[in-house]
Amino acid sequence: MIFSSVSFFVFFLVVLILMALTRTNALSHHRVRHGILLAASYIFYGWWDWRFCFLMFFLTVVAYVSALQIARQPEKKIYIFIGVAVPLIILGIFKYFNFFILSFTKMWGITQSSSLNIILPVGISFYTFQSLSYTIDVYRKKINVEKNFSKLALYIAFFPQLVAGPIVRAGDFLPQLEENRNISRANFITGIQIFLFGLFKKVVIADWLSVFVDDVFRTPTAFHAISLILAVVAYSIQIYFDFSGYSDMAIGCAKCLGYDFERNFNLPYISCNVAEFWRRWHISLSSWLKEYLYIPLGGNRKGIVRTYVNNILTMLLGGLWHGANWNFVAWGGIHGVALCIHKMYKSHTMKSPPPPLHVK
Repeated sequence: MIFSSVSFFVFFLVVLILMALTRTNALSHHRVRHGILLAASYIFYGWWDWRFCFLMFFLTVVAYVSALQIARQPEKKIYIFIGVAVPLIILGIFKYFNFFILSFTKMWGITQSSSLNIILPVGISFYTFQSLSYTIDVYRKKINVEKNFSKLALYIAFFPQLVAGPIVRAGDFLPQLEENRNISRANFITGIQIFLFGLFKKVVIADWLSVFVDDVFRTPTAFHAISLILAVVAYSIQIYFDFSGYSDMAIGCAKCLGYDFERNFNLPYISCNVAEFWRRWHISLSSWLKEYLYIPLGGNRKGIVRTYVNNILTMLLGGLWHGANWNFVAWGGIHGVALCIHKMYKSHTMKSPPPPLHVK
């Protein structure tokens, strides 16, 4: 079920009607709305493959139990280890196991394939990162532990952002569940506008460009050099409108239901440099990588060389997060090197004395 499908429109209409029927300030109806959204989220996710609902539920249980134990016994590091290691192991098995096995066999010239027929659960990167950030934030005492299991389950499974982001922080979403967020006319109108704008970007622009791009990339030797250049430019436009359009639709859906997500794209192609680009492109992922990977690695606090290494490592892993393919790793590495070059340039220009003033 994708946002641009008829099945989703029917599904979302049913959810809106059910939410509207419980539109009161009664605490019991407040809990009923959470139950409706949680059930709808699991139905939405199970539309692809119901078996993976158990995987998401298991990750939710791990995050819930780990965080509770961290809050009760903060001196014991075993619980934060479990809360971080288990989701990463699951993500590694489902998303990267075949990638590393096939890479290993190719590197050593092993002809017999050792890969397994592992189906990649849709959206696993997103809800894994959300469960990780919740557990880590509880450990860092940035947020309070959530003792209500259904609220934590709704945070991890909330269907508007479940399969393609944005990556929502627990500190931003869980407080909203404490508020009585009814469906309102103002939120609905704003949400529909955001959703339709995202739908236009996805269906009209991105999908239309994909027809031209796919034809050229499928048989590049059959096209002139100018067509190849235009295809590369068109592809960069396509992926932006595709991804940002889907993010806008997710933000719009959440807004219709009364919940607020932060903006995930902010005109990244008008950036003046690569650092600004990553502050504008997939903002939720960029900030997640910075807070939970770059800074724990040492950030820029351990010297210039370590800063550059941390930048490259963060971007390499960020590239691998996008897909289990060496092309994504190379793409992340290129951006990491570009960020280092930008830091070098910025450091050099800041140290250089200002040019002399010429008074006529």
